[in-house]
Amino acid sequence: MLKPLTGATALALLLTPAALAQADNTGGETVFRVFVGDHAAPQITVFDLSAPDRPWLFDTIGQAKLYAVAGGSAVAAVQSDANTVQFLSSGIRLEDHGDHQDIEITEPSALPHRLDGPRPFHLIDHGQRIVINLDQGGYAEIVDGAALARGALETSRFPQSVPHHGFVTPMGSLWLSSVAPPPPAEGAEPAPRLGLQAFTAEGTPAGDLATCTGIHGEAFSGLYLAAGCAEGVLTARSGDEGIVYAMLPYPADLPAGNTTGTLLGATGMQVFLGNYGRDGLVVIDPADAPHFRLITLPFRRVDFVLDPMQPARGFVLTEDGTLHRIDLLAASLDGSAPVTQPYSMDGHWNDPRPRLAMAGGEVLITDPREGLVRRIDAATLEDRGSIAVEGAPYSIAVVAASGHSH
Repeated sequence: MLKPLTGATALALLLTPAALAQADNTGGETVFRVFVGDHAAPQITVFDLSAPDRPWLFDTIGQAKLYAVAGGSAVAAVQSDANTVQFLSSGIRLEDHGDHQDIEITEPSALPHRLDGPRPFHLIDHGQRIVINLDQGGYAEIVDGAALARGALETSRFPQSVPHHGFVTPMGSLWLSSVAPPPPAEGAEPAPRLGLQAFTAEGTPAGDLATCTGIHGEAFSGLYLAAGCAEGVLTARSGDEGIVYAMLPYPADLPAGNTTGTLLGATGMQVFLGNYGRDGLVVIDPADAPHFRLITLPFRRVDFVLDPMQPARGFVLTEDGTLHRIDLLAASLDGSAPVTQPYSMDGHWNDPRPRLAMAGGEVLITDPREGLVRRIDAATLEDRGSIAVEGAPYSIAVVAASGHSH
């Protein structure tokens, strides 16, 4: 049974309906600041949704995947092929006063810090610790989120046994890291990643390896971390005597030969949404059976996103150019509308295709072929217009905040 997270707090400055209502009723201010990375040109375009005709432009070293981090006060631009991570100040800062929050809005700016290393890839922002895996370096860089919010870059390094495409994340006083086998002999095929293991901050094992063959993808929801495996989905949570793991095997009634490798975790209820094959999604309950419920899509999936405003709702774009609304409670699609021209999923995984993000009651969709960010009403799926963005808009991140401006 899917559980609401009555005691959980959303990470980053994602707005709840109550926060929006409070801002509207008490004269507060709400801002949605949109960051868009170009597919070909080394640049990031930033604009406020309320004033998209006044953008800011920032140069990067290469193509960037964007993440809102440090409570939304910063944006990380991970550039795997350029071996670097750059950071922007979002220009949005909140100060909590208990019964209300004050908001300070300034222009975004490029922070002077750069994090260089061999192929940065997966980024996890959890508990004010931002962890970036260096796939070809055999380590992860841990960035202090509170310091980054102040404009400073303070880092430490977590060692891994061998370089691999994986991730590291904090859980309580321990660190969980994906584990890979030693490199293969010259000319031999590499063996799949082995699983997940708990370590101290210095990299000393603090528990046995939990098998998760080919481990890929991770997300947090409620008490749980979930990761995709060849055998199923592995969950982990803190227990009285250390980390408690559970393997949720793929049920026999799911199509054989598929796996989950991308996971999104809801912030308002304990549930995950993951991919399953190229034309399926799975709603995953980490605590109660049935753990998996399949949503079969009419075409192959391009991108999908959860709605922080409505925890039981998500959206998925399929290659025919149709946006579908997802009801996580029913594990079904409950509305569809054409929004772009078709984008075939044949070709390279990094070909220019749309990406989705949420901005309050809207779904934002990058359309690199047309040079647009499209705005779709989340409740009705009606077109709210589009924003022209120079180049080929691709990666997208949104910082949203609401508070009183004095």
